[in-house]
Amino acid sequence: MARKNGRVSYALCISNRGYRVSLMARRVYLVLPDPEAAKRGLLRVVDESGEDYLYPAKLFVAVELPREAGKAFRIAS
Repeated sequence: MARKNGRVSYALCISNRGYRVSLMARRVYLVLPDPEAAKRGLLRVVDESGEDYLYPAKLFVAVELPREAGKAFRIAS
């Protein structure tokens, strides 16, 4: 779910059960590519701390954002 046609992907948190400090329900998060994690049913998400961590994929649904909205999610290098 991390990249689709070369574009960065995003996910809507539909539940933060068990992760109330790190995730906010109904918030859109940046998803980073991690094929090994995906095989285990996990997503690598940039959470509220600004760092990326693995979370159960069942807590999210994939969403597509307009390119302009995606700029707000860019990570400073």
